[in-house]
Parts: sequence; structure tokens; C-alpha cells
Amino acid sequence: MKPSSLSLFKFLRTRDSPLLRIRTMTQTSNPSQVRDDLLCSDQQQQSDAHIEKPLETAPASIDTRVEQAWAHWKKLGRPKYIVAPMVDNSELPFRLLCQKYGAQAAYTPMLHSRIFTETDNRNKEFTTCEEDRPLFVQFCANDPDTLLEAAKKVEPYCDYVDINLGCPQRIARRGNYGAFLMDNLPLVKSLVEKLAQNLTVPVSCKIRIFPNLQDTLNYAKMLEDAGCSLLAVHGRTRDEKDGKKFRADWGAIKEVRNALRIPVLANGNVRCIEDVEDCIRETGVEGVLSAETLLENPAVFAGFRTTEWAKGSEEEEGYVDGGLDQGDLVVEYLKLCEKHPVPWRMIRSHVHKMLGDWFRVHPQVREQLNAQNILTFEFLYGLVDQLKELGGRVPLYKKRKIDTLQESPQRV
Repeated sequence: MKPSSLSLFKFLRTRDSPLLRIRTMTQTSNPSQVRDDLLCSDQQQQSDAHIEKPLETAPASIDTRVEQAWAHWKKLGRPKYIVAPMVDNSELPFRLLCQKYGAQAAYTPMLHSRIFTETDNRNKEFTTCEEDRPLFVQFCANDPDTLLEAAKKVEPYCDYVDINLGCPQRIARRGNYGAFLMDNLPLVKSLVEKLAQNLTVPVSCKIRIFPNLQDTLNYAKMLEDAGCSLLAVHGRTRDEKDGKKFRADWGAIKEVRNALRIPVLANGNVRCIEDVEDCIRETGVEGVLSAETLLENPAVFAGFRTTEWAKGSEEEEGYVDGGLDQGDLVVEYLKLCEKHPVPWRMIRSHVHKMLGDWFRVHPQVREQLNAQNILTFEFLYGLVDQLKELGGRVPLYKKRKIDTLQESPQRV
């Protein structure tokens, strides 16, 4: 039987390994928010981590690094279906749920490198377990030494340490990280070089594109030359925050893919599994990240569609009830949370997202969730039962299977 995240943590501690869990608690005067910041289990583990200052090594040649980048990627099985990094949303139970329904790799939520190193080993924001691989652990940063210190804490538990160079939100502007480092490319280069020369796992980066294609290509090449082993490209600019309003530029992603020698991933315009295949075919990338679509429907990579994308497609008649609904997914997610505890605010967010279609039919049930300051698993399971008893089930759809027996020519 595979160990849970807590049992794996105990196993790792016996080897004097670095920290598996680190926590950042936000100060707030809102009692409801404080309760939501609490872990959904009383179980807590602490460990003391001692980080020795590593010896910097001379960078390998570009040919050697490219060869190593591909060897590592192929060793992981060249995953195509990938859970994108989402703040407070791509945590361990959700990653495992997506993995059950077809995801082949995943990113952690973005972790703030400075806060991560200052939290005296009490973090519950990052958890992992044996089956949680391949895994990208993502950090935002603007100081190479601080980033390295944070990265060394997670290095034993992941397949890539990823640098967030794509967050376009105002908090990233205020903190001088994410996509706002596009204004300071020497600093970006130093961040990548610092990790590439001092970690035993590869460094990956996630970026947004510049309005000018050549600027984007120059940026990507700089990252590759600095030691980036894998690049994920979000095909929107820093100012194009609304994914529904602005389509991702697959053409720009294709140009980046053609210009680089390392593996490239795409992000943007994914609503269903067919979009993933179209993106790979049109851009030539190795794999595709999905974020918002997965939050509503964690079974996207298994071929399931929500009503919006099944009934609104040109092949509407080709889709049938897939025998799965978002209520079922919520129950599976809650069971994973009982096994791998996370803060209640993450659970609340996922329940809202996954049951959104149902709440539109029964808004009074949504109001019950909003009014509940202290969440319990009993309350949430009861919420799903109540929605199902009220009727109006909203199924997830799959393509109708063709009767290949009838279609096949008879054997003589």
C-alpha cells in the first residue's frame, strides 16, 4: 500500500532529509478567513532543516545541457497533459485528483521564495507524496540567493524547480516578481543561472510572451542559454489577463518551440482534450498546461466536457452523459483531503468551482456554503447529498463511442 503524505513525511524525516512541508500563515482580522487558513486535520509535523551553502560548479556546455534536458524529460515519460500552477488551487489533493483523470504531471501552487525561507519550518502550503510525480515546484523570486535557499528545501521531492516569470497580477507588480521581471532581464538571467549551477534537479521557467515576437524569441533564448531545461510558454502578454477576452497566441508559441533546443510546453486556450491535441499539432510542443478549465472540471484530460463545452460544440450530438458529474468529483476530492490535509480555504475554493453549475440551479445551497464559517467534511459531504436530492443533476459529457463491431467489414 502506498504511504500517505504524512507517512511519507515520517519516512523522509528518518533520513534527516530537508523539509517536506512549510507553512506561510497570513495575518488577518477576519475570523472566518483565519479558520479557513487552518489545516483540515489536526495532524502536524515539524522538522529542522539545515541548508548547507552549496559549491557553485562551472556551467556545462549548451550541447551537454540540451542533451541532459531531453534525457530527463524522456525519463519522465514526456508527459503531455499537465496541471498548471495555480495559487491555492494546484495543491496535493487536487493534483492527485487530476492525475486519476489523465493528468501526467503537475505544478505546485506558486510559492514565495522569501516567505518560504522565513517560516521556521512550519509550512503546510507545500505537501507531496510518493505518487505525486512528475512534479514541478514553482517559486516566485527576485533574489538569486533567496531563491536557491528555498529551492534546496524542495529539491529532493520534485522533478523540476520552476521559476514563475509569468504572473501578471498586481501583487506581482508590488512584489517585483513574475511577469514584471520582464523589465529586468539581467535579474531573470541571474535567477536561472543560480539554480542551474547549484541544483541537482533541472530548472524550468514559465513565461508570458512580449507584444513583439522577436523580443519573445530573444527572451526564450536567453533563458535557454542561462540554463533553463524546460520552458512553458503562456501565449498571452502581461497585459492580457482575461483568458476569455484574449485568445492565447499559439503562433508565437510555435515560433518559440522552433527557436529553442530544450523541451517547450504550451499554456492557453484549453477547454477540452481536443484543444490539447490541436495545440500540440499546431505548435509542436511537448505538452500542454491547463488551469481554469481543470478547476471546473478536473476530468478534462480523461475526455470529459462540461455542459458548456459539450452542448456548445459543433459536434453536440456526438456527446453523451459520461456517467460522471462534478458532485462525484467533489466527493473524491474531499476523500483525498482527508488523507492529505490542506487548509480549508483551498477546499472551499475547489468546492465552489467544481459545483458552480449545480449552484446556478440551486443558489440557496451555495448560500449555505458561503454562510458556513467553520467547514467540516461532514458538512461538505452533506452539501453534495443535498444537491443530488434536489435533482437537476449536471453530468459531464464524453464523446459517443462508435460501434466498431458494426462498422467493421465482415470477415470471410
